[in-house]
Amino acid sequence: MLRLSLTNASGSRYRGKDLILKGARTALLKEGVKHGVIDIVLVDDQRIKKLHKEWFNDGTTTDVITFPLTDEPPIEAEIYISVDTARKNAERFGVTLTNELCRLAVHGALHIAGYDDATDAQRQRMHELENRYLSSL
Repeated sequence: MLRLSLTNASGSRYRGKDLILKGARTALLKEGVKHGVIDIVLVDDQRIKKLHKEWFNDGTTTDVITFPLTDEPPIEAEIYISVDTARKNAERFGVTLTNELCRLAVHGALHIAGYDDATDAQRQRMHELENRYLSSL
C-alpha cells in the first residue's frame, strides 16, 4: 500500500491538494514504488533554504528537496516543496501555481524512485518523465 500525505507548513494559500497527491502517486506507481509512506510538506523559502544549508551545505534557496528515509520497501520519504519558489517559477514559466506544485511533487517522487538530476542528461530524463506523468493528470 502506498500512502501519501500533504501538509501545508508554508503559511501560503494554494489549490490542488488532490492533484498534487495524484501526480506524486502516479509517478511513484509507474516507477514501481508500490509500498510506502510519503509525506509532501509545503514550506516557505526560509525553511527550504535552512534545510538546504543543513543537509547539503548549500545556503541557497531551492524549489524541492527529497529525503528518502529508507532504501527498501516499504519506502518512507519526505518531499519538501517551497511554495514561494514554486510561485516564482509558475510566473516565470507561465503556468499555474497548482501546475508547478504538481511538477515539483512529481520531481520529488522521481528522486524517491531512484532518479538523479546531477547531470544535464539526468535532468533531461527527469523533465521528460515529469511531462509524461503530468500530461496523464
